[in-house]
Amino acid sequence: QVQLVESGGGLVQAGGSLRLSCAASGRSFSTYAMDWFRQAPGKEREFVAAINWSGGSVYYADSVKGRFTISRDNAKNTVYLQMNNLKPEDTAVYRCALRRVTSPRATGHEYWGQGTQVTVSS
Repeated sequence: QVQLVESGGGLVQAGGSLRLSCAASGRSFSTYAMDWFRQAPGKEREFVAAINWSGGSVYYADSVKGRFTISRDNAKNTVYLQMNNLKPEDTAVYRCALRRVTSPRATGHEYWGQGTQVTVSS
């Protein structure tokens, strides 16, 4: 059984930083990619960043480029999202999601984490 567990959310002032973690278990992830999504109250889900387990290629939404960094530790089956220079508009529930590297980022996810709240105050 695949399980994804997010952690690291919290309350931070604008301009501050947080580091989110997504710990994965249950299978080999060499043929998978991990994505981060976020959803703010009253708004639709938004893609944030993606990384392949094998090779480590990354992709970012324009809204977070230059501020967020996605990375992974394959030995720990954990993906990280380092968030710097946070803005109030970054406030959302952040969830990690697992998909095969051949599946589309928008709809191809097989597993989701429970989510972790990020709140940025001004």
